[in-house]
Amino acid sequence: MRIGEIAALVGVTSRAVRHYHHIGLLPEPARQANGYRAYAVRDAVLLARIRRLTELGLSLDEVRDVLADDAGRELAEVLAELDADLARQEREIQKRRQVLAVLLEAPLTPDGPLSPALAALLERAPATTSPAAAKDREHLALLDAADDPAGAAVFAALGPLAEDPGVVALYERLDELEGAGVDDPRIAPLAVELAAAVPDEVLAVIPEGEPSATGFGRVLLDDYPPAQRAVVRRVMEELAERVRRRGTS
Repeated sequence: MRIGEIAALVGVTSRAVRHYHHIGLLPEPARQANGYRAYAVRDAVLLARIRRLTELGLSLDEVRDVLADDAGRELAEVLAELDADLARQEREIQKRRQVLAVLLEAPLTPDGPLSPALAALLERAPATTSPAAAKDREHLALLDAADDPAGAAVFAALGPLAEDPGVVALYERLDELEGAGVDDPRIAPLAVELAAAVPDEVLAVIPEGEPSATGFGRVLLDDYPPAQRAVVRRVMEELAERVRRRGTS
């Protein structure tokens, strides 16, 4: 094989192959009488190994160390490992396609694409024009985009809360505090009612360390004006205390 052929076979550019030769990562093969490099199957296997290692995020120096460890291995062993790696990638791609198929079957929304779990949750929520409710949807979409393994469990646990008609009224009361000061007397009672509305099932599945004024919680708080932020902070503190009490009981 010539350089263009091995590059196309492995899925890299000829320029990348020349660079690997230049830095000594890929040994140069013998040249034919006409001056062209002649690549063999082992060269292609080694080049494929380099490509996959770099795709995993390894630096070229780290790739060099891995290849040094592979130097004494039989070709069949290396090929078997590459085949296993391809099978793993194939399974991951299949899982992604299954998720994509579900998303394509669901109605597309302005804040999509959403995971099936979040899409199902939002379908259960009553229609409302509340800005606070819209903000909550954005925060849920942010959690969804973070691809946290606990996300699906959180969304499932929130189902009964989403269907509670009293929640819309709480959102509307939160909307009324948009321009209020942090000393507004409506803050404390609203925080108590909002925290009480969150069922224990939600607290049992939220990610470790949440709710809190750090991490995702901090991003959430920064999105509110002062009075609303004071309400949400109190709710987070009360929920955190409930989580603590559950852990010690």
